[in-house]
Amino acid sequence: MTSARRVVIALGGNAMTGPDGSATPAAQRDAIGAACRHVAEVVATGAEVVLTHGNGPQVGNLLVKNELAAHEVPPVPLDWCVAQTQATIGFTLADELDAALAARGLPQRTASLITRTLVDPDDPHFREPSKPVGRFLPREQAETFIAHGQLWEDRGPRGWRRVVASPEPRSVVDVPAISALAAAGFVVACAGGGGIPVVDDGDGGALRGVEAVIDKDLTAALLARELDADTLVIATDVPNVMVDFGTPSARPLAAVTTAELRGHAADGQFARGSMGPKVDAALRFVAAGGQRAVITSLEHISDAVRGDDVGTVLSA
Repeated sequence: MTSARRVVIALGGNAMTGPDGSATPAAQRDAIGAACRHVAEVVATGAEVVLTHGNGPQVGNLLVKNELAAHEVPPVPLDWCVAQTQATIGFTLADELDAALAARGLPQRTASLITRTLVDPDDPHFREPSKPVGRFLPREQAETFIAHGQLWEDRGPRGWRRVVASPEPRSVVDVPAISALAAAGFVVACAGGGGIPVVDDGDGGALRGVEAVIDKDLTAALLARELDADTLVIATDVPNVMVDFGTPSARPLAAVTTAELRGHAADGQFARGSMGPKVDAALRFVAAGGQRAVITSLEHISDAVRGDDVGTVLSA
């Protein structure tokens, strides 16, 4: 039996697409099916499991469809894109995980929840959007979307690229529903892509979606804290966090202290667009009272939950 009572597992992009990065429906289903077999191993340990996941390639595909259809229909706003990908990935996760749980003779079943994440409308990232999304386009095509109110930047020889805000997640709005489903015995898939970004206009508690992208790993850490999870497992495509990556002195980190991990981060060891947010999420979770955060490969997530000596482990 695992020592974890409740665990949040954050599935990376490698769990959502084929080994070559293919995002065809068949490749996505195969990848999600393989990931779900590992998740079922975690459920079999006795832990109460909540899943969250990335959605970068899927949102990217929707943005391309926006571009190609802009002369016929208005582009779909980014918060809608996140909601649509949550639903598509969510029902696929439910199908594949239900099958994996049944194959193990486990009674649990999966519930997928469209999830909103609250952000601050005064977050400075809204004043200076800097998160690139989608593909590069010639200026003439980019101007079509600028006319629809989008912000695009000249990125040199490769062309123009859309930039959006990436505000800090403040609260996962639907935590009460997630917690109730988990307590009722469901494995819950939620908060995909960092959650649908919403703001509170202060008008009687009404929320509205906004054009933004929330970092999925930071939302995973927030979700784990708000659910009072014991363990946060961030699944990626490597077994450990590396320091001096790409050099002859490269080495993996195993058990690590908060001070040591913060020191490596301050030294610029972790790239902002890849391992940096995962390290930041692990640090935030433990600093807020979480017992353990583990960054490791998908194949080792059940070992991580059991407390085996795998991955990069940050403990309180």
